Amino acid sequence: MDRKKLILLVGALVIAIGTALVARSMFAGAAAPQAEAAAPEPEGPKVLVAQRALPTGTIITADALSYQQWPEELVQDAYFIDGESDINSLLGTVVRHSITAGEPVTQGSLVSPGDRGFLAAALTPGMRAITIPVDARAGVAGFVFPGDRVDMVLTQTVPGEEQDVQTSETILRNLRVLATDQSTTQATNENGDTIVRKFSMVTMEVTPQLAEKVSVAQTLGTLSLSLRSLADNQSELENAIANGSITIPEGATPAEEERILRQAVARPKDGRTTYVTGGQVSRFRPSSLKKPVPDPGPQVRVTRGDRVSTVTIGKGGAQEALSATANGVQQAGETVPAALSTLR
Repeated sequence: MDRKKLILLVGALVIAIGTALVARSMFAGAAAPQAEAAAPEPEGPKVLVAQRALPTGTIITADALSYQQWPEELVQDAYFIDGESDINSLLGTVVRHSITAGEPVTQGSLVSPGDRGFLAAALTPGMRAITIPVDARAGVAGFVFPGDRVDMVLTQTVPGEEQDVQTSETILRNLRVLATDQSTTQATNENGDTIVRKFSMVTMEVTPQLAEKVSVAQTLGTLSLSLRSLADNQSELENAIANGSITIPEGATPAEEERILRQAVARPKDGRTTYVTGGQVSRFRPSSLKKPVPDPGPQVRVTRGDRVSTVTIGKGGAQEALSATANGVQQAGETVPAALSTLR
């Protein structure tokens, strides 16, 4: 074999072997996953953290807090530590300062019932607390608890001309219940089951203008509460976003967007009211306060050329007035058409 051909053959063989080795190493590296070192679990006690974002004024419930392992070097004296504090004793307390999801809860961030400024901390900024008396019927038989949302209904009797009119009107919607009597938590038994109690007073969160409206409504008639479904606010929020009532600015962060939507859901509604009158419930009750229209008596329709006018002649003397009208037309030199008068 020619020497030149032999050199070329050996060179091609070397290149082929090198290419095969490079390809093998590439595929082997891609197929073998690199073992990632698992993040070491923090060693330390379990501290109480927020399960979700807790804005100022949030009433603490069982699903709002939980214990989580926390690095020992980061534990502070103000934290609630598992084994040293009872989470059940914190139910019904109110968030004084906003807490983000996953953030440890400190003792200074919660206000307990009976502490100074407790109710003020439970109020949303710009809102007011107002209390109304209720009975078992007006208070939904005790099934209204702090944190629920209710509508307020005003029932009153309005004097009429012949009969009084009974009316019932939903004057306010989506009011947050702060307390029943002087309790801001749900009463539970030893098994953790909710105890339904009768109460005589309900404290709710309203705007300053709505507080004035509620005060006047108490003087007009009887106030009662109707419990709202938990799904109502979400459906109303979706409708408000769809029709443009709520707009989220461009470039808003997820936290800002959540805050805007949360405020929209929590806002009391004082818009168009709905009502029912006694006449809509019973045919024997009047449905409005309209005064009866008095009977004007007989009327005469007088035609003069292409002009038609109506003359009221009172309940008596129809024929005499008709004759006088006809005579007056004749004396004016006008003709009395056939349709001179028509008694209604």
